[in-house]
Amino acid sequence: MARQLRMVRPNLDDLPKLELPDEYGLRTYQEGDEAHWANIISDSFGGRKRTPQDTHNEIISRDVFVPEGLFFVTHQDRPVGTACAWRQSVDETDVGYVHMVGVLGEHTGQKLGKWVSLAVLYYFYDHGFTCSMLDTDDFRMPAIKTYLNLGFVPVYVEDSQHERWKTIFTQFEIPHMTMQITQVAAILPSELWAKVSQ
Repeated sequence: MARQLRMVRPNLDDLPKLELPDEYGLRTYQEGDEAHWANIISDSFGGRKRTPQDTHNEIISRDVFVPEGLFFVTHQDRPVGTACAWRQSVDETDVGYVHMVGVLGEHTGQKLGKWVSLAVLYYFYDHGFTCSMLDTDDFRMPAIKTYLNLGFVPVYVEDSQHERWKTIFTQFEIPHMTMQITQVAAILPSELWAKVSQ
């Protein structure tokens, strides 16, 4: 089975201003949000219907979870989008992982995925991380476009990904990012490159 696509933002400099649409708000995790997270992720990812217990199993009970790193975009005080500031291990302080970005279908088109992902990037910036990475799927074209616009660059973590990215860039009708992809390895110290490319 092919691995997900990897994307890296090699630094956290020059983050764009976070400007939610007027009718939306932003907050972090509160007790009782398990049902909201399950609903948003079920709606955005499809597949099986997640439950509050799944939220606990997949997010809340994990040793890398911090409540102030789980963000929600709200509409009329109801969470409608989410993203999580994650780490690959509890002692990771350099590479932040943008995890489980989702928006309810009825609220797509408002760039909420961008804003909640940006909130995660600001979290990493505020906590002294050096860079950020994420994994995504080929068919999540709107999400990929959002990540590219936020300064993420593809990183090939297996041989087949060069062709997969070539197909994506062709569909977007944008130039292939060969130079930028090469530069990521040159910009990052070798120990960080090892973390984001494995």
